[in-house]
Amino acid sequence: MSNNQALIPVLIPWITGILLIFFYKQVRIQRILSGSSAVLALIYSIYLLYTVSTYGTIVFWAGNWAPPFGITMVADLLSVIFVLTTAIVSIAVVFFSFRLVDEHRERHFYYFLVQMVLVGVNGSFVTGDIFNLYVFFEVFLISSYVLMAIGSTKVQLRETYKYVLLNFLASTIFLIGIALLYGVAGTLNMADLAYKLPMAKNQGIISLIAVIFIVIFGSKAAIFPLFYWLPKSYAAPPAAVSALFGGLLTKVGIYCIIRTFTLMFTGDSAFINGLLFALGVSTMVLGGLGAIAQYNFKRILSYHIVSQVGYMIMGLAIDNVVALMAAIYFAVHNIIVKTSLFLFAGVTEEITGTNDLRRMGGLLHRYPLLGWGFFLGGISLSGVPPFSGFFAKLLMLSGASEAKNYWAMFFTLGVGFLTLFSMIKIFLYCYWGQDKPVRQEALEPLFNYRRYMLPCLFLVLVSIMMGLGAECVIGVIRRAAEELRNPELYIRAVLDAT
Repeated sequence: MSNNQALIPVLIPWITGILLIFFYKQVRIQRILSGSSAVLALIYSIYLLYTVSTYGTIVFWAGNWAPPFGITMVADLLSVIFVLTTAIVSIAVVFFSFRLVDEHRERHFYYFLVQMVLVGVNGSFVTGDIFNLYVFFEVFLISSYVLMAIGSTKVQLRETYKYVLLNFLASTIFLIGIALLYGVAGTLNMADLAYKLPMAKNQGIISLIAVIFIVIFGSKAAIFPLFYWLPKSYAAPPAAVSALFGGLLTKVGIYCIIRTFTLMFTGDSAFINGLLFALGVSTMVLGGLGAIAQYNFKRILSYHIVSQVGYMIMGLAIDNVVALMAAIYFAVHNIIVKTSLFLFAGVTEEITGTNDLRRMGGLLHRYPLLGWGFFLGGISLSGVPPFSGFFAKLLMLSGASEAKNYWAMFFTLGVGFLTLFSMIKIFLYCYWGQDKPVRQEALEPLFNYRRYMLPCLFLVLVSIMMGLGAECVIGVIRRAAEELRNPELYIRAVLDAT
């Protein structure tokens, strides 16, 4: 029967957003509501993960309209893992915003927009209907447009224009893809599509639709050649917004690729996997090369987003359980670590007044907690043990070895060195070496940079815990990957839920 627990990850930020509208000029109340909502979401996400891992997939349908006719929400292990990861980074971003987002932005619906982004992101994770996936995409995209532009600096407005244009085109293609799916199968429920698409007479059109959805979700995830917009766009807004976007939004695209290509588009696997592998490798390499060529702190981190997305696509393309585990683990690890690194970049910009590495230097002497905190996050992203990044790469190497895909092993290690090089570059330019001038406000006696550090260090601690507790984390991710490799489990959970 229907169980509304699957809907609550969407309801918590939605109700919070509605309440925030009534207090848009009262910053203190906005902070209390936003912080309380973030804590509640984290607690509930942990509970939901326990419930789903213990009792199985939870299905909700609105108005008691049973699938495939009504709106369906599905909380399985994969979706709940992403919901929990979203809750972890959102609590860090919200509390970081209390310190480094100026009051002008706070009074112009900043916290409301953050909650609407979370509504769209969580809705994308738990929806069981491809059209409602489009709706939730639009919810977080429209909110992200305003968040990117809020403050109205010249750079923000320029990059927002490009960001809106690309996503408008992608959304139009998304609607075309949905129309084609409905024309072929007569349904938009994902479980029903997974049941009916393999029985379609013309499998060629199904492969064409699959490629269209790679373009749709690939533009959101910033895979090659659709990544050109991301480095400058994500470097333009304030650090808290960049962290939220860099950590979460591209991973929604990755989640959708994993979900649809393990559930719905499973027919022409040799062609699709070959295409995904080529796109994944190209994304990894070009993202890594782009990072080492940059001297802008945030742009380096933005190119790392591109590079790490390539790992996730390659893990899906290798097409075995271990490599799929690696793709999921990479996504979770990257959401957490990438968010923390953008927050570190925000604190560094607050101190120095710049993102240009060549104008920084010696911050480690005066701000050791900042320097060493970034160092820990950087080596986690690079895959150094015992951090989460090491186990992500270890799983990828194991999956590639199992598939005897030596090219995948080569690129996993090679791009890892590019990531490590660019992380060391940031550390040496920014935190090591001789002191360089910083903003006058950062030298005043009342300036206490440590008050900004708790959200950053919280996420680094989560990465360490994911490494030290890798056996437990990998156990949950293995179960999620095994469920994905057996799509009939999802189909039965949804269609037989009545």
